Amino acid sequence: MRHMETIIKKIDKNHENTDIIGEAGRILKEGGLVAFPTETVYGLGADALNEDAAKKIYAAKGRPSDNPLIIHITNMKALEKIVSEIPEKAKKVAEKYWPGPLTMIFNKSDIVPYGTTGGLDTVAVRMPVHEIAREVIDAGGGYIAAPSANTSGRPSPTKAEHVAEDLTGRIDMIVDGGPVQIGVESTILDVTVEPPMILRPGAITKEMMEDVIGEVTVDKTLIKPDSKTVPKAPGMKYRHYAPKADLTIIEGPMEKVVEEINRRAKEKTDAGYKVGVIGTEETVDSYLSGDVKCIGTRADETTIAANLFGILREFDDDAVDFIYSESFDTAGIGSAIMNRLLKAAGHHIETLV
Repeated sequence: MRHMETIIKKIDKNHENTDIIGEAGRILKEGGLVAFPTETVYGLGADALNEDAAKKIYAAKGRPSDNPLIIHITNMKALEKIVSEIPEKAKKVAEKYWPGPLTMIFNKSDIVPYGTTGGLDTVAVRMPVHEIAREVIDAGGGYIAAPSANTSGRPSPTKAEHVAEDLTGRIDMIVDGGPVQIGVESTILDVTVEPPMILRPGAITKEMMEDVIGEVTVDKTLIKPDSKTVPKAPGMKYRHYAPKADLTIIEGPMEKVVEEINRRAKEKTDAGYKVGVIGTEETVDSYLSGDVKCIGTRADETTIAANLFGILREFDDDAVDFIYSESFDTAGIGSAIMNRLLKAAGHHIETLV
């Protein structure tokens, strides 16, 4: 991988940033790579219709090339050019939840190169709501492939510093728009099947979509890892979001979970290891040993989603050997948090009864 100079430009919310956006757009149009914030996580952008540019994303991230990229657009007109048809249900979902943290999978049109779709005849498309993201997409030509801006397998980046840590010297530019709001990637809905199927949970939940189009199913490989299937959506096949430490999730009645995590943390600490513990505002005071971090409050799960990846990275910086986490399997965004946490733990979860 040749080393390049990475420009980092901070967007000032109170000033005109046309020169920064213009520079990002020029780099994208010339086939370069630009990282920018979206409402979910930071994305690593390239011109989605330029196969060579898309290939640079895989190289910079060290991402397997059969892992498809999401094309980011800013309006429905743009969608017509890259898909072969827009099913009725997709139109209804788009009306309600685009722009927003939702990706839909369509059958692609010929204009979309296989280098962008990971060799598939389907294409994943998202319309972000984040203002900076939209400005960068439009400046770059309107079709920007943008997976998360991290080294493949690392926790996703929720701040520009995370991007810089992973990708400095590998990409042309980072547009720093401050921390993101949601913190877990978009929901992915496959609208090429009937009924439509969720391939990755996110902030737009199954219930929210069923309100609009009726029955929506959930891909069974989300529940159990099955490596023989070709990934139809980004991030379905590989261990993702992984911290360097060994992560175990403990689920069950809260008192027992706290007791068990305390027992294991003490055991490992006594043996000379560095231990990290992920608790919530409700429980952090009950943990007695290790590097205890508060991920948010159970009263508002969006706080947990927003802090998840940042905390996994902090544990990397602290060089811990083992991490123990509570489980967060509740309604709403809880299933998205749990999906990411399970992947980070390589599905290492223990249930107490």
